[in-house]
Amino acid sequence: MQGPSFITRFFRSPPIAIGLYLIIIGALVWAAFAGSQAMGYNWQWYRIPQYLYRFTDDGFEWGEIAVGLVKTLQLSTVAFLLALVLGLIVALLRLSGLVVGTGVAIIFLEVIRNTPLLVLLYLFYYVLGPVFGLDRYTASILCLAVFHAALISEIFRAGINAVAQGQWEAAKSIGMSTGQAYRYIVLPQSVRFMLPPMTGEVVHMVKSSAIVSVIAVAELTTIGRNIISDTYMSFEIWFTIAAVYMIVTLILSFGVSLVEKRYATGT
Repeated sequence: MQGPSFITRFFRSPPIAIGLYLIIIGALVWAAFAGSQAMGYNWQWYRIPQYLYRFTDDGFEWGEIAVGLVKTLQLSTVAFLLALVLGLIVALLRLSGLVVGTGVAIIFLEVIRNTPLLVLLYLFYYVLGPVFGLDRYTASILCLAVFHAALISEIFRAGINAVAQGQWEAAKSIGMSTGQAYRYIVLPQSVRFMLPPMTGEVVHMVKSSAIVSVIAVAELTTIGRNIISDTYMSFEIWFTIAAVYMIVTLILSFGVSLVEKRYATGT
């Protein structure tokens, strides 16, 4: 079997990959700098650290951007956990073979997947919020959970279907019920099939949480907009927030990739 070509090996080498990445980032930074200079923009990067951390008479304290990041992670974590539970329920309903269960799951998926996230957020906050007494934070969590549950349910369904049919037959042959087969046989084996796409959903959840800024939920993007309205440092703040999001998503991707390798090796 012929190995990778020289060009493929060249671009796959870590030094070349890192170099290309730095060139791209440098080009983007240069383009932003050139554009701002053409507009006569006055850069004020020296003011950014105070929004990340500061030292006061009372000691060290986190800045507004750091506090906003914590709020974003809290919001994303709670919403993702709810989305996992709801997504699993929807996937099991669709695989149940029951006409009502399958129908409910399909209607849920079609409605949520064909509704823009922004519209869904408005429905939860301005329509369901007053009816059920939901504050903006709770409405945001439920909206994100429902939206991502539709995506996660398909990941669950694909992972469950990837488990060999023989595993089902083996579970039934030793007297397991359907629930026991799912709990002890099917779901544990399906994890390795679900982890790669689930990684994307974790990252997607963190990034899509920024949309709740339109209803003034105090998270990273909202705080960034508030700082800009006070300081007019649009470029510096948005670049900083973009860098924060990138660092968080890279850490999440790296962490999940370690879990994927562990399941792949079976250790």
